[in-house]
Amino acid sequence: MEQFRVTPLIPLHIGGYDVSFTNQALVMCVIVGLISLFTVMALTKRQLVPGRMQSIAELTYEFVGNMIHSSAGDAGYRFFPFVFTIFVFVLFANVMGLIPGVFTVTSQIAVTFALAMLVILAVIVTGFIRYGFGFLKLFVPKAPLVLLILLVPIELISFLTRPISLSVRLFANMLAGHTMLKVFAGFVISLGGAGGILSVLSIAPMAMIVAISALELLVAVLQAYIFAILTCIYLNDALNLHESH
Repeated sequence: MEQFRVTPLIPLHIGGYDVSFTNQALVMCVIVGLISLFTVMALTKRQLVPGRMQSIAELTYEFVGNMIHSSAGDAGYRFFPFVFTIFVFVLFANVMGLIPGVFTVTSQIAVTFALAMLVILAVIVTGFIRYGFGFLKLFVPKAPLVLLILLVPIELISFLTRPISLSVRLFANMLAGHTMLKVFAGFVISLGGAGGILSVLSIAPMAMIVAISALELLVAVLQAYIFAILTCIYLNDALNLHESH
């Protein structure tokens, strides 16, 4: 699958390690540039009656703010820049990946796992700063002592698998959707080149491509939301421990 292949654009090796600038890195730089450009253009000339771009920026701001408040409370607002950045980056990366010829960075487990580890590290650091070693109470639910022998390992394993589940969920959805589009596109080319009645049959997979593309756009937005809301929920654990349960 050529569309998922990471290729070096500027070969570079340091100390035996390959740190080449790749097509994946280029797309991520473009995404950051587009987000910055959009934000600047939307908010440079702020108006009482917002225009289209300002409205989108303000709606996104309010959407993330409401998401944080509903899942982490008022204390979660201090993480607004962090959650907002993750949400917008994943959203742009997912949507841009639907453009033919554009590398989908969120279809790479290395990228999604790095984002997930960033979230988990933020949770751990926040928890220890706020509670010290009392943060470890997160793994000790309120239950009889006999049950804790079973529940503590389960809570610990559940916490340690969070970066895996968080990253694989996003990676798998993007990978599967783009693979389906590639397969149906292959059907269109094969049937269209066969000639005769088979060329007419190529209309069916073409219609499926249109339908799957619409579905993939929905999935792209939904997966960005899921990644952000789970980030808020995990941060809530660090802020409130079991008080919110």
